[in-house]
Amino acid sequence: MSAPGGRPSSNTGVFRRKPIEQFETPEAGTGLHRTLGLRQLTAIGVGGIIGAGIFSLAGAVAHETAGPAVLISFLIAGIASAAAAFSYAEFAGLIPRAGSAYTYGYAVLGELVGWFIGWDLLLEYTAIVAVVAIGISGYFNDLLGFMDIKLPLWMSGAPGTEPEGVASGSYKVNLFALLLCLLIAYILNQGMKSAARFETFLVYLKVALVVLVVVVGAFHINTGNYENFFPFGLSGAFTGAATVFFAVFGYDAMSTAAEESTDSQKHMPKAILYSLAISMVLYVLACLVLTGMVNFTEIDSESAFSSAFRTVGLGWLGVIIAVGAILGILTVLFTFLMGATRVGYSMSRDGLLPKWFSGTHPVRKVPSRMTWVLGGSAAIIAGLLPIGEAAELTNIGILLAFVVVCVAVIVLRYRRPDLPRTFRCPGMPVVPAIGVVFSIWLITFLKPETWLRFAVWFAIGLAVYFLYSRRNSVLGKQNTPDQPAE
Repeated sequence: MSAPGGRPSSNTGVFRRKPIEQFETPEAGTGLHRTLGLRQLTAIGVGGIIGAGIFSLAGAVAHETAGPAVLISFLIAGIASAAAAFSYAEFAGLIPRAGSAYTYGYAVLGELVGWFIGWDLLLEYTAIVAVVAIGISGYFNDLLGFMDIKLPLWMSGAPGTEPEGVASGSYKVNLFALLLCLLIAYILNQGMKSAARFETFLVYLKVALVVLVVVVGAFHINTGNYENFFPFGLSGAFTGAATVFFAVFGYDAMSTAAEESTDSQKHMPKAILYSLAISMVLYVLACLVLTGMVNFTEIDSESAFSSAFRTVGLGWLGVIIAVGAILGILTVLFTFLMGATRVGYSMSRDGLLPKWFSGTHPVRKVPSRMTWVLGGSAAIIAGLLPIGEAAELTNIGILLAFVVVCVAVIVLRYRRPDLPRTFRCPGMPVVPAIGVVFSIWLITFLKPETWLRFAVWFAIGLAVYFLYSRRNSVLGKQNTPDQPAE
């Protein structure tokens, strides 16, 4: 099939593209309930961004990599993340459909590119849920120890994670982490409106906790702790930026809920930018307080704020922080499991995964089958793998998604300048190009094992695409009329 003038159609081959106009309205009876307003969307974004990064990562980077310049690390990472966020915001206002980077890549760069981004995000988001659940279980076990409560050894951790003094083979499963993943899947299946209320409440609690830390901690700052601001040099601040970058995304997963927004084209771009801005302000203030209260050489890498307040005689606040951290980090589980299910749902609806996965609850209109499948997968990973092995499954797919979205926004701006955009990425093409360069730079920091796992997952995805997805693609079967002239 050819387009007018003899041009090859954009709807043939593995790089066929779904016209932007087809994304405007979901097929009858297959859409999701539009229940999320600007406040709920922003809360979901903040919930995905602020998590373990502010409660533990900031302290670890300050102690080991950047010193007080951890503040600069967060600012550098925030600027780089903002470059990608602007690109996401333009697409979110243009394509009000579930799927985020998968959908954007499919529409602009073709089906094969969209497939691989979706395939990668399924693994990355699910693994993030598992990693965070394992981390929360660690806080939970510490609190139980504080109260002299001991769990049976068989349910205390994944096999091979036994601490010194515990016989090898005593641990069978991290039961708390496993059940936590299933609990989040259950909450998401209660309907997006109810689930968003739960998420919003926890986000408010988390933000209140961070504000409490900042306000109380400000009275205990010793400005002398800032004197050696770059103890590891400027390079330490840049190395720290590569580490903390993974604490300043989350809006990408939130953008997968575009189809559940009451006014996606207006609210989604604002929610992406608001959530990143709010989170960056809180990160910067928290870093100032932490490195001002305690000399960077004395910061506890694992429980930075709790130990910092103990050193100034406020141990009771440290306990509140520990409890609040557990509740606050739950929002990360919610955001990324929601993101994974919406990506999988979109791929299934497009025929790239079996249609069974895109089944929705008849009343609540949520992708219940995909939610349970991915929630169960996260539970298995969290229950049976050490946190290090689970963490190695994350990061690379999200960075590649950033690259694809930033490239796609440039391509589409010049290919289809006529499209009505409710938000336009500023500084085109420089700003999205910064997002591309920074993401590729961060990819070079990943371990060889991460590349190996990615290569294996990539190969599996390639086989699935050519054996199933290409032949069952809805777009491929539609013989859709050609796109507007480009």
